[in-house]
Amino acid sequence: QVQLVESGGGLVQPGGSLKLSCAASGNLFSRSVMGWYRQAPGKQRELVATITSGGSASYADSVKGRFTISRDNAKNTVDLHMSSLKPEDTAVYYCRLYINSYAFWGQGTQVTVSS
Repeated sequence: QVQLVESGGGLVQPGGSLKLSCAASGNLFSRSVMGWYRQAPGKQRELVATITSGGSASYADSVKGRFTISRDNAKNTVDLHMSSLKPEDTAVYYCRLYINSYAFWGQGTQVTVSS
């Protein structure tokens, strides 16, 4: 079974930066597709970014140019570098691992953007 643990969330001022990390257990990471999602209070969970096993990334329009997703297959980690943060980025951020026909969720980490 796969376990995912997110870290790096916290309180940041508008315009600031944060780096979120997700560590995966097991031996499936290097062949997986990884994604970051977020869910704000009262809103549906939405896809933020994905990265394939080969490192090809895609982003939601709302974060393009501000967020960067990356992975380190040697460390079994995927990161989300967040810059120029806005109050509307406030949400719980989750990582997800896709392998074959299965997907696994992390527990989430809170990001709050506020003055």
